Amino acid sequence: MYELKTKETDNSVLDFIEQVHPGKKQDAYWLLDIFTETTGYPAKMWGASIIGFGSYHYKYASGHEGDAPLVGFSPRKAKISLYFAPGEEQREALLKDLGKHTSGKGCVYINKVADIDADVLKALIRQSVKHLQETYPAGE
Repeated sequence: MYELKTKETDNSVLDFIEQVHPGKKQDAYWLLDIFTETTGYPAKMWGASIIGFGSYHYKYASGHEGDAPLVGFSPRKAKISLYFAPGEEQREALLKDLGKHTSGKGCVYINKVADIDADVLKALIRQSVKHLQETYPAGE
């Protein structure tokens, strides 16, 4: 049976950020503040390198299910990964105004926070949380 690799842990978010590449550490603290303030959720480590906020339980038609953070980020050496809900309709419109980035299915990659618009980031966070909470209501 498949087991998720990325699970919520009790590891310290601040200890993790202190180990981040020096060029990304200040950005990681800024993102920590923005995500915490915007979501209202405390930061938790998911796996070894993802800082997540809130959580939801998903179950697909295939029977695959698990838990994941509503939103999150990972300050990697090359780029910073931002995690938002995939498939959310307003995401693409918001990304047009975010600033310099690339994106994949669930991730948005930035070089540094100076490249993006903080207000658009907050809107992406809010929209992703809302979408996931509506799609996967607690207790269902």
